[in-house]
Amino acid sequence: MEIRRAALGLSFFFRLTNGARTDSILTMEQVTFFENNVPQPLAARLRPDDLDGYAGQQHLLGKGKVLRNLIESDQISSMIFWGPPGVGKTTLARIIANRTKASFIDFSAVTSGIKDIREVMQKAEKNRSFGEKTIVFVDEIHRFNKAQQDAFLPFVEKGSIILIGATTENPSFEINGALLSRCKVFVLKALTREDLMQLLNKALTDDAGFGDREVDISEDILGKIAGFSDGDARVALSTLEMVVLNGDIDEHGRVHVTDETLEQCISKKSLLYDKDGEEHYNLISALHKSMRNSDADAAVYWLARMLEAGEDPIYIARRVTRFASEDVGMADPRALEIAVAAFQACHLIGMPECSVHLTQAVVYMSLAPKSNAMEVAYLTAAKDAREQLAEPVPMHIRNAPTGLMKDLGYGEGYQYAHDYEEKMTKMQCLPDSLVGREYYKPTEQGHEARYKERLEQIKEWKKR
Repeated sequence: MEIRRAALGLSFFFRLTNGARTDSILTMEQVTFFENNVPQPLAARLRPDDLDGYAGQQHLLGKGKVLRNLIESDQISSMIFWGPPGVGKTTLARIIANRTKASFIDFSAVTSGIKDIREVMQKAEKNRSFGEKTIVFVDEIHRFNKAQQDAFLPFVEKGSIILIGATTENPSFEINGALLSRCKVFVLKALTREDLMQLLNKALTDDAGFGDREVDISEDILGKIAGFSDGDARVALSTLEMVVLNGDIDEHGRVHVTDETLEQCISKKSLLYDKDGEEHYNLISALHKSMRNSDADAAVYWLARMLEAGEDPIYIARRVTRFASEDVGMADPRALEIAVAAFQACHLIGMPECSVHLTQAVVYMSLAPKSNAMEVAYLTAAKDAREQLAEPVPMHIRNAPTGLMKDLGYGEGYQYAHDYEEKMTKMQCLPDSLVGREYYKPTEQGHEARYKERLEQIKEWKKR
C-alpha cells in the first residue's frame, strides 16, 4: 500500500519494511504517470539488492567478514559508511533495508531540517513502544549542522533508532564527537580497476543493462572507461551508457563503440589521464618521484599533464606540501614555506593563474637538497608508539594545574630550561623503556648538516 502526501512538504520518505515487504511510503512529491515511464539511468537499473551482487569492499563484505555477518544476521548497530562517491554507500544501506526486519527510514541530509528529524524520531519512539526496531539511513550526513546532528543523539543513546550515516567527508571532522562515539565507522574504498571492469562487463550482458543489444566494444575501451571513472561505479556506468547510446549502429542493429565515440563522450581530462592506460594516482606518483630525483624538467611536465587534464590545483599543492617535509625537510627548511605559499596562491586565485606558482614550487622542490629524516623519524617513533607498552608520562614533565595534582607529585622535579645558562638540562623526557632511543637522524644534506652538528653538540653536552 502506498500513501503519497505532497502537501506535507516533508523532505524525506518514511518506509516501513518487514522483510522484503514495503508497507507504506511518505514522500514529498507525487509520482505522476509520466515520471513512472521515464527510463532509469543504467547505474540505477543495475543497483544490486543483495550482497552477492555488490561490487567491491571485500575487506568488509567478503565471506566471514564482520559487516557481512552483521547484515546477514540482522544484527546491525549504529554505523557510518565513509568513502568516496560512487563506491556503494547508499546501495549498501538499501541492501540492509531489504534484509532487515526493522522499520527502515531513508532520510535526506540535503533537504531535511530539525522539525523533520523530530517527526521521524517520534515515529521511531512509537515503533520502540511496540517492540520494533527502526533503522534511520542518513545520506550525506556531513551536511547536517551540529544542532541537526544533536537531534539524533538522545534517540541513538536510548536505542530508539539504529543510525546509519553515509559520508564522503572524514567523520572525525564532520560528525559530532558524541554521536560519532556511538557509531562504528566502516571505511569504503574506491573500487579497483578490476571491480569496475566486472561491473562494465555485467552491464553489457545483464538484461537490466544492454543484454538485449549486441554491442561491439573492446576491452581496451572498457579499460579506459574504468580508468577515467577513478573508482566511481556511477561514473563508470554512466560513461558506458553514454558511449553505447552514441555508438554507430550497422544494418544488423549492432552497436559499434570506437575510440572516436569515447573521445566525443568524455572530457579532455579523461583522455589525458587514460589514453596510455595511466591512472590518476600514477601521474601524481610520477610528479613526486621526479621531484625526489631532482629532475625539474620531468616534474614540470607531469605537473602540466595533471593541470591541463583539469586536475584540482589544490590537490597538487597538498601533495607538494607533503613532499616539502617528507623528502626535503631540514635539508632546506624554506621548502615548506614555498609549498605553503603555493598552496595559498592556488586557493586565492585558482587556475589558470596559479599554474605558475605550482611550477615555482615544483622546481624549487626538485632543486632543493633532499633528506627523508623527518619521515624516518616519525615512522620509527610511530612504530614504538604502536608496539611498545604505553608507559605513563614521567611525573616531572606532567602539568599540574590543580592543587590535587601538585599534591600527587605532578611536575615535581621539573627543570625549566630557560633558568639554565645552556638553555637545556639533562632531564629525562622519554619513558624509561625508551631512554637512549634516537628517532631523528639528520643527514649531511644542505642545511641539515648544520642541524646535525647542533644535535651532536647537544648530545655531547648531556653526556658530560
